[in-house]
Amino acid sequence: MQLPDEVLHQENRLEFGQFMAREAMFDEEYWTAAWLRAESHWEDRQNDRYINNYKKQYAEQEFNALKRRCKAQIGQRCTCIVTVRNEEKNNRHTVLKSVVGTLDLMIGHLSHGEDFPGERVNAQVFCNIERRSSNRYGYIANLCVAKSARRQGVARNMLHYAIRSAKANGAEKVFVHVHTNNGPAQKLYQKVGFEILLVQRLV
Repeated sequence: MQLPDEVLHQENRLEFGQFMAREAMFDEEYWTAAWLRAESHWEDRQNDRYINNYKKQYAEQEFNALKRRCKAQIGQRCTCIVTVRNEEKNNRHTVLKSVVGTLDLMIGHLSHGEDFPGERVNAQVFCNIERRSSNRYGYIANLCVAKSARRQGVARNMLHYAIRSAKANGAEKVFVHVHTNNGPAQKLYQKVGFEILLVQRLV
């Protein structure tokens, strides 16, 4: 399946180098995003004899969960953001070969008295952008980039696009959680402008 012309000329996007960040629009893009997440999740266990079965099961579950999250509109809005390769003249990529990065952006409301979205057991470091009073926030999750597209600014530009989208939807604060042992991710988020808000250690 190829991308139609109306997608190639979509206004709500961020172009950088040979890539473009935008909202996912087709089931094939959701599926590719889910598969990228499966690849990322099982990246350190490539020698496991059942790895392909694990990836397939993970991708199927993530695809279904992603579709449910993006359809639900009560209380919060979820958007799947993808980074795709820009099309060259006479050289269109199929959707499956085009998507090289993905993340989820959720828009929600803080409960009265909350400074950040509800504490999670696995959330070790919370970060924040723009400390202003508002109960509407953005939350970024599930960021991953295909190995073939790493170190080309894909993650950084997807984050910039997600932050811009969150602000366009009325969010004045944007959050993400990062495990304390994930140094590269912490450096990435801090380069984009996030600050450490809370460090929570598991007992």
